[in-house]
Amino acid sequence: MLLTWSASARAETIVIHAGSVIVDAAGEPTGPATVIVQDDRIVAVEQGHRAPAAGERVVDLRALTVLPGLVDLHVHLTSDPGGEFWRDATDPPEWSMVVGVRNARRTLKAGFTTVREAGSSGQSAFALRRATEEGVIPGPRIVAAGPPIAIIGGHGDVNGFRPDVNAVLTSGFTCTGPVECAARVRRAAQNGADVIKITATGGVLSQQGRGLEAHFSDAEMTAIVDTARSLGLKVMAHAHGARGIEAAARAGVATVEHGTYLDPPAAAAMRRSGTVLVPTLMAFQGISERLGKGVYTPVVEDKVRAVAQSAGVFLRRALDLGVPVAFGTDAGVFEHGRNAGEFRLLLAQGMTSRQALASATTDAARVLGLETQIGRLAPGFSADLIAVAGNPLRDATVLERVEWVMARGRVAE
Repeated sequence: MLLTWSASARAETIVIHAGSVIVDAAGEPTGPATVIVQDDRIVAVEQGHRAPAAGERVVDLRALTVLPGLVDLHVHLTSDPGGEFWRDATDPPEWSMVVGVRNARRTLKAGFTTVREAGSSGQSAFALRRATEEGVIPGPRIVAAGPPIAIIGGHGDVNGFRPDVNAVLTSGFTCTGPVECAARVRRAAQNGADVIKITATGGVLSQQGRGLEAHFSDAEMTAIVDTARSLGLKVMAHAHGARGIEAAARAGVATVEHGTYLDPPAAAAMRRSGTVLVPTLMAFQGISERLGKGVYTPVVEDKVRAVAQSAGVFLRRALDLGVPVAFGTDAGVFEHGRNAGEFRLLLAQGMTSRQALASATTDAARVLGLETQIGRLAPGFSADLIAVAGNPLRDATVLERVEWVMARGRVAE
């Protein structure tokens, strides 16, 4: 479908005739219904197909199911997949904005009307956030982290170049010790971060090869979380190793991203703190698709092979251990626009279709603190809607084929 966009939601009333409406993932499809939108808000969801009044615009979706726009809690809009880490030293920062504009459009087209941008360079995510909010470009609502906070030389810092080049390319958001880590949080907040992203453990795709366990000390992570909380911000923690997951949860992070080696003690810490797992299964699939093809350096290939087995089972373990789960994909590690492929992987590891849909709507909205604005179709909520053929409560994989999108009252056609 061709996307069209206006600089702002038009001051008009849009009457949407749906074959059925799923108000939220806890309910059931309504049968024929009408959703009424004024400007950027839903004003009513009514049974049957109400005739439009004079001047109202009708959208005919009588062959489709209308439901809330989807939420992806882990994307990198300004990044594309690949192993060319050296591009950090050759591509100008402006290029990331060009990439981000394209990927925001693809993400919206896939039905994701809100995303959490989980790490980007400079001001790029904040500029994209403003551009989609003001309707300058088509794209989802963006909750942005900006540059991640990392240990020096760890995942999230620059690795793989000569020391002098590493020093030039570093983001300036590395830290050592609680005081310095607290200062980085304050600087991130000053720069415009909506959420604080930390790399609590090693990572798979960075050039550092020193394992996937905890990077920050307990004192450093506690300082980060406490400082963020004092500023009204939550912390999202990239974490693979079990003890790193446990330490991050103990410090009080809102979400653990990936969670590959989750074990019972780590799960218990997450349950006690209310920490939510964002499993990013599509990231593991996207990486595996490039394994052995010369895309990644040997150090990265070794780490990919090390995590492969656990990546196929850890979500089922998390569900069995009672860990709350919300939807996130790590788009950017794989191609943007394939985000909904995550649903198929969630089902394969034991989620029901209803649980999977909730993870990408009401549960994800709660993680963002936006549960009174997105994730449901109700009066006063943001006019973020999608339409699909079929019933995603019975088969969530139908969400891989989104037929129609509205984000903040703007129709993408």
